[in-house]
Amino acid sequence: MILNIKNTFAEIGETTIFAKRFFKEVLIPPYETKEFLRQCYVIGYRSLPLVAITGFIMGLVLTLQSRPTLVKFGAESWLPGMVALSLIREIAPVITALICAGKISSGIGAELGSMKVTEQIDAMEVSAVNPYNYLVVTRVLACTLMVPILVFFADAIGIIGGYVGINIHGDVNFYRFLTQIVQSLEYLDLLPATLKTFFFGFFIGIIGCYKGFNASNGTESVGQAANSAVVTASLSIFIIDMVAVQITDLFF
Repeated sequence: MILNIKNTFAEIGETTIFAKRFFKEVLIPPYETKEFLRQCYVIGYRSLPLVAITGFIMGLVLTLQSRPTLVKFGAESWLPGMVALSLIREIAPVITALICAGKISSGIGAELGSMKVTEQIDAMEVSAVNPYNYLVVTRVLACTLMVPILVFFADAIGIIGGYVGINIHGDVNFYRFLTQIVQSLEYLDLLPATLKTFFFGFFIGIIGCYKGFNASNGTESVGQAANSAVVTASLSIFIIDMVAVQITDLFF
């Protein structure tokens, strides 16, 4: 028990040092622009179908589950605003980040882990290429940029899913539906929800890179790196979300 706690704190410290190195390396040329753009395509564009399907289902199910209760209290007109607030503030950011943790963080951990095991990272160092700059910085930056964009996309698709859910049991004009959503939203609803998605993206990227970059020798460690990256990144998302909610409640 004590040994596990000690190992956990040791790994947190090593991850912090690994992340601290990122902030140093990100400012040092050469800048791997092509690799960064490729990672944006892999992380962002290839995740769109999964995020779109999930976002639509979130909006549809939330609407169908909430409608009976609101109808019982004669508050059905609040349904569009409630669905939009729930999606934008909490559901879409967290669910999308968890999807990215499962898809992206595990992929990064497995890819870098296999490169570590097959000594490709060592070969890059021998060839006078900075492997941290090429492999880690590009992926972390791409995750930090793409996850908020995916969340915005999930918000939009989720609202469309909510519109479909409302029209299953009624007939609501789309313009009226959007008007009710805009009237219910405030700037402070969008700002905290947007800011925390950048932290989600950063931690998803940095944890996946850390697990893969520090994989031990042997093919078994590749699977362990991918699995550990998913678990740790998912846990970090919940912790960040908890802290973000507390800060938002305190200052806003």
